[in-house]
Amino acid sequence: MLSKISVHKITLIALAIVINIVGSYIALVLHLPIYLDSMGTIMTAILLGPFYGLFPGVLSALVTGMTSDIYALYYMPVGIVLGIVTGLVFQRRNISNKLFIKAFCISIPASLISACITANVFGGITSSGSTMLVQLLAKTPLGLTLSCLIVQFFTDYFDRLLSLWLVFSVIKKLPDSLTNKLKN
Repeated sequence: MLSKISVHKITLIALAIVINIVGSYIALVLHLPIYLDSMGTIMTAILLGPFYGLFPGVLSALVTGMTSDIYALYYMPVGIVLGIVTGLVFQRRNISNKLFIKAFCISIPASLISACITANVFGGITSSGSTMLVQLLAKTPLGLTLSCLIVQFFTDYFDRLLSLWLVFSVIKKLPDSLTNKLKN
């Protein structure tokens, strides 16, 4: 795998990291109930596969965690799992087929990990705009952990669906010469 690393792949990973950081910053500043921090990870995983898909999540979590949002460091495992699972789900690069189902498939494992981190490490309170929803639901008989899981799944699903739609819009516009270089 390491022998197949090219300048094009490194450049795509670097671009993906920037996309993740900018997206997470926008969501953080606007207190959005979605995260926008995984578009670059999803794009890399679709174009390069599961192995390369984990790098943008790790590296963008490190940069974001050290510069603007300390919580990002704790959610690094989510980026790793998201990159791997997305790469596996989209191995054949079938872009438009069953987008809602594929968004569901890549949301489940990441949501489980995120909910556990949110509930057990942070007590349901993070920098995300979805924190208010968790706190409201936590006061019901659902409790904190189930509230985190419910909110996390719905916000992750809509975040992934939006991210997939945006990423596919970009991938469809890429010239074949570029995507062929990324395959090699």
